[in-house]
Amino acid sequence: MPSHRGWIMPESPIRKLVPLARQAEARGLKIYHLNIGQPDIKTPQVGLDALKHIDRSILEYTQSEGLLSLRQKLAAYYNRFGIEVDPSEIIVTTGGSEAVLFAFMACLDPGDEIIVPEPAYANYTAFAISGGAIIRPLLCSIDNDFALPSFDEFEKMITKRTRAILLCNPNNPTGHIYTAEEMEHIRQLVKKYDLYLFSDEVYREFCYSDTPHISAMQLEGIEDNVILIDSVSKRYSECGIRIGALITKNKQVRKDVMKFCQARLCPPLIGQIVAEASMDVSDEYMQSVYDEYLERRNYMIKAINEIPGCYSPMPMGAFYTVARLPIDDADKFCAWLLESFEYQGKTLMIAPASGFYSANSMGRNEVRMAYVMNLEDLSVAMDLLRRALEIYPGRTM
Repeated sequence: MPSHRGWIMPESPIRKLVPLARQAEARGLKIYHLNIGQPDIKTPQVGLDALKHIDRSILEYTQSEGLLSLRQKLAAYYNRFGIEVDPSEIIVTTGGSEAVLFAFMACLDPGDEIIVPEPAYANYTAFAISGGAIIRPLLCSIDNDFALPSFDEFEKMITKRTRAILLCNPNNPTGHIYTAEEMEHIRQLVKKYDLYLFSDEVYREFCYSDTPHISAMQLEGIEDNVILIDSVSKRYSECGIRIGALITKNKQVRKDVMKFCQARLCPPLIGQIVAEASMDVSDEYMQSVYDEYLERRNYMIKAINEIPGCYSPMPMGAFYTVARLPIDDADKFCAWLLESFEYQGKTLMIAPASGFYSANSMGRNEVRMAYVMNLEDLSVAMDLLRRALEIYPGRTM
C-alpha cells in the first residue's frame, strides 16, 4: 500500500493542468503560459559561456556545502545588499526547494507547526508534509493587498507547537513586499517566542516599491533564529541548473543541515559552475531585466483591472499577481480554458489560486498569473482572458 504521506501530498496548482495543456497542444492550439514562473528572459551570456567552455577531465563531486569559490561570490553578493555573511555561513543547495526542505528537516520535528501567510507558494506544504510538520495558515486578503493581519491577530496564531514563521519576501504568489512595520512585528514575535524565521528571498532583485526591501537577516536581536533561502533560478533565468542556498548564522542549524547535505552528496557541479560565472553579470543586464519586468507588471495589472469584474492589486515585487475574477470556481475555469475555449487557435493557461491556500475553499475565484512573457504576447494573453470571461458558463456577473 502507498504511504499516507504520499496520499496527502498535494498536487502542484502550477503543474496539475499540464495533461490538459498537452491535449490542447495536440489539438493544434497555441497556449499562452501565465501559469508558471519560468522567466523568458535570456540567461546571462557569461553563464552560457561558462557552460559551453567547461574544461574538465572529470565531472567530480564537490564539497557537500558547495564550491568555496561560489560561496565566496554569494557572500560578496549579499554584502552588497547590506546582508553581512561569511562564506562559511552559506550552504549551496540543489535549488531553493532543497534549502527549504533541509531547513524544515533540521529545525522541525513531526507535529511542529509553521505559521505561513497565505496565499503561499504551494511547495511549502509539500516540504512540510515530507518532514511531518504542520502548516498553520495566516490568511491575508486581496482586499488589503495581501498585507499581514494585525500584530495581535498574528500572535494569537502561536501555540505550544509553533516552532517557526515562514515568509516569502517578495511574495510568491501575491507580489507583496513586507513593510518595515510588518517586519518589526515578525521580529518581536520571533524573539518573544524563540521561533525560527525561514525567509525565502529569491525575488530580492525584483522590488518595484520606493521602500527598500528588508531582509530577515537585517533584523536585530534574532540573528540565530533566521534561516535565509535563496536561489539563482529567477535572478538569472537559470531555473534548470538547480542551484540555491541556505544561509544562517546559527552554527547548530548549519551542522545539522550539513548532515542532510552529506546524505545527498553534493549540489550539481555544472550548475555551480554556471551560477558562479553568472554572478559576474553586468549591472546593465540586471537593470534591463528589472525594467522589463516593471513594464510588464504595469501593463498586465492595468489590463486585468480594465476587464469588467476583475481586480488585481498592484504587486510590489516578484513577477506574479493574484487576481479576483468573476467566476464560480477557478479550478473549473482554468481547466475550461484548456478543454473548451479557443480564439483564433489560441488559449490561455493560468493557475487556480485555491492551490496556494491550505483550505481549498479559499481562493475559489482567484488565480495566479506570472508576467513572464514579452509585451506583445502579454497583450494577446490579456485579450484571450477578456474573451474567455465573456463566454465562460460559470461567470458570476
